[in-house]
Amino acid sequence: MTMISKGLFLQGITKAYDGVEAVKNISLEIKSGEFFTLLGPSGCGKTTLLRMIAGLELQDSGTILLEDQDITRLPAIKRQINTVFQNYALFPHLSIFENIAFGLRARKIAEQEIHARVQNALDMLELGEMPKRYPHQLSGGQKQRVALARALVNEPKVLLLDEPMSALDAKLRAQVQVELRRLQKKLGQTFILVTHDQDEALVVSDRIAVMKDGQIVQFGTPEAVYDFPKNKFVAQFLGAANLLSGRFHDGIFHTDIGALELKTLPSWEQGTIAIRPEWIKISDTKPEKNGIRAKVNEIIYRGTNLDLGVEPGGIRVRSNTYKRFNIGDEVWLDLAPEDLVVLNE
Repeated sequence: MTMISKGLFLQGITKAYDGVEAVKNISLEIKSGEFFTLLGPSGCGKTTLLRMIAGLELQDSGTILLEDQDITRLPAIKRQINTVFQNYALFPHLSIFENIAFGLRARKIAEQEIHARVQNALDMLELGEMPKRYPHQLSGGQKQRVALARALVNEPKVLLLDEPMSALDAKLRAQVQVELRRLQKKLGQTFILVTHDQDEALVVSDRIAVMKDGQIVQFGTPEAVYDFPKNKFVAQFLGAANLLSGRFHDGIFHTDIGALELKTLPSWEQGTIAIRPEWIKISDTKPEKNGIRAKVNEIIYRGTNLDLGVEPGGIRVRSNTYKRFNIGDEVWLDLAPEDLVVLNE
């Protein structure tokens, strides 16, 4: 597989259906060799954007460049881009070998080269013992690897993944996510994933673009987007977040649950801050700063942690299971200033 030196550029991409804009003036640079994820709820425009990159949909306006080549009007078959679909789209009547070789045969590649490329793909994806099997004889994870092999054997410059793990059970999905990340790093190839699964996006991505209503509302590394959400939507969609509204004056943020010091000062007088449940510390004694006295009113056991609901404020707290709590316990919550994120709204 060849290494790519230039990336994919989207400039002013817009698409409407019956007068309703599904994608609104999106401009984006996806770097060569990175694992980029389009994350958002159903109907946010992420799959439409992916299909326009693939050439399966034609945008109403805007330009798509791949390695500085304008592919905006290029048919899908002529783009060096392949897609792995949600249902894998394997041919049930063809062996694994023939499924992988299908695209090469359609392009009239020499038989000797077909065998070499398919074998290389089988070995790379640890499918070496399966070329004579058929799709119905494979597990979900194996089917996904065959679909990846079929796409990669064509040596695309960009590989698009449209919710490829949504059909897998939770345990297998977690395993395949890690395998997919390792494979992408091994190949050094550009992968673009569409998903609504926040955990999946955090595990596999170099960068994430969070989409809402046809627009990208925030993008960056998983750490940057998770730790520093810009608005309520990102804070709540990517993970869980407590949102606290109030007024900022005299250097203090005043809320219904108490007065809080902030490390980052807001530009507004009235607005919202966020804090992740796992960032709130539970203490037996009053913290020096931002201590809130609260009472436990809900306990959810999740094996690795406890999710606690406390009053006042309906705050959610995530705690390790080494310490047990009972309904009605009074605790001190430590909302450290550096863990309070000021939102731009």
